Amino acid sequence: MKNPTGLYALFDWFKRSAMWIGFIFIYLVDTTILTVATDAAATHPALVNRLIGITLIYSAFLLAFITWRYQKQLSLNNPRHIGRTPFTVEHIFQLIAFFILMLAVQYTWSWLISIHVLSSPANQTALNQQVMRLPFWNLAYSICFAPVIEELIFRGIFLNYFFRSNRRWMNLLGVFVSGLIFGAMHVGSISPTLLMYSALGWILGATYLHFRDIRFNIALHFLNNAMSLL
Repeated sequence: MKNPTGLYALFDWFKRSAMWIGFIFIYLVDTTILTVATDAAATHPALVNRLIGITLIYSAFLLAFITWRYQKQLSLNNPRHIGRTPFTVEHIFQLIAFFILMLAVQYTWSWLISIHVLSSPANQTALNQQVMRLPFWNLAYSICFAPVIEELIFRGIFLNYFFRSNRRWMNLLGVFVSGLIFGAMHVGSISPTLLMYSALGWILGATYLHFRDIRFNIALHFLNNAMSLL
């Protein structure tokens, strides 16, 4: 697919931006429904059941739609040759190395919190509270669903929407920007915690470019969320 030029290129960029923000919006709708269900857990159990049912149906359609859009996008423009990389022993060890790097970032951050250099991330604190109020569904969502949809949106779709070239500098810039946005979405403010979440996003972005297969990212994100919540 040829890159558009001139005014059409500008229009195309705004169109892609609007579509990507739309993906974020429909994902936030899903998490909001689960948050409302969690808040109602202690006082309105019947309402919780209905909201969980809505969440499951909405999540299924959301996942199907985002996956279809990602695959459609790659069929039209795939400069990085994203596909299916075999799960060899070598690749599994490489994935473990990325996971250890993510753990190192988080353990360093935890150590800084323990010596009162930094405060606990508000996002993680809020998530832990949600898990305590509605354990099964919040754990299932955070560990099983969130890694899939976030990797499709923040790595797969984002890089191919806005950083289409496979040049080294473009890949590095794409990983840097996607990591910052990933961090901002989890923190919601400018603080030292933004750096930690951005660093996790950068590692996930590097994983995507290394393996050229979104499944490795999903596996890594799954492991990270499981270790953080279990």
